[in-house]
Amino acid sequence: MRTDLIRKTALTAAGLAFTGGAIAGPVTTAFAAPSTNKPATSQAQTDRKGHGERQLGVRYEAQPNFYYCGPAAARNALSVQGKDISVDAMAKEMGTTEAGTNSINDITPVLNKETGKNDAYHSVEISTPKADDKQTDKLRADVVKTVDDGRAVVANIAGTTTDTDGGIHSFEGGHYISVVGYRDNGNIVKIADSADPNTASYEVTVEHLADWIATRGYAAS
Repeated sequence: MRTDLIRKTALTAAGLAFTGGAIAGPVTTAFAAPSTNKPATSQAQTDRKGHGERQLGVRYEAQPNFYYCGPAAARNALSVQGKDISVDAMAKEMGTTEAGTNSINDITPVLNKETGKNDAYHSVEISTPKADDKQTDKLRADVVKTVDDGRAVVANIAGTTTDTDGGIHSFEGGHYISVVGYRDNGNIVKIADSADPNTASYEVTVEHLADWIATRGYAAS
């Protein structure tokens, strides 16, 4: 039986208003941890280990249209592993249409295939309208483990949240994002958002992220 986890996730008018009514793309930007002589991905795997924070190097790309958020989030997530995969190819594998990508369960197998391990990712559902403490704690642990493994989390979100700088991010019809880092032992998480290159990167509390995911799901190690 279908559940809220597998609702259609096209951006609605509210989401389009957030992105200015259109998404220019593809736009590519790189953002990562503060630079040293080491590559960004190497930094994430060594410099911050054991210090309560890690950030993966992302080769960011904005989504080329309003319904490619699923393939774009997966593409940005896989870029932290040094992979550069066509969003069109991933959209075909995910069954993405103008109605969006059906669920996180359509994305997890693609992440596993491109990572090269059948069990690199699994889908986790937050089926309730609001995340409870147990679900939030699990999300925090999953983000930390996945990022520490050198991978990014992909999350299916819906509704409106506020980032740590007070910015508003609204996707009432649903959206997909990548989680590419954390600090404060996972209490604050770093988002790569393909919807708008002007807000490509921001941070939210893990509690806000859990509530944003509520009724949907995410892919993590």
